[in-house]
Amino acid sequence: MINTTVISQVEGNIVSDMDGEKVMLSIQNGKYYNLGQVGGDIWSLIKDPISVQQIVSSLQSIYDISQKECEEQVISFLEKLQDEGLILAKEMNHS
Repeated sequence: MINTTVISQVEGNIVSDMDGEKVMLSIQNGKYYNLGQVGGDIWSLIKDPISVQQIVSSLQSIYDISQKECEEQVISFLEKLQDEGLILAKEMNHS
């Protein structure tokens, strides 16, 4: 996964807010996930297709974090969501 990868949510997840953190139930696999506060922010950002770089920029405007650290944590989180089948990741072709 790279900065230009475009991320979007997979349909069929129920998300609710619990004490400032988002929790999600995947209808497809029947699992619950605690996305936490930052994970919940990322989930909100990917409601519509968005690039990894745009996610990082948005989070940097909210949280005091370096670009490198933010990128690493965002990509790690997104890869976990992808492994669980919760998001779609599409590489952008530059031609």
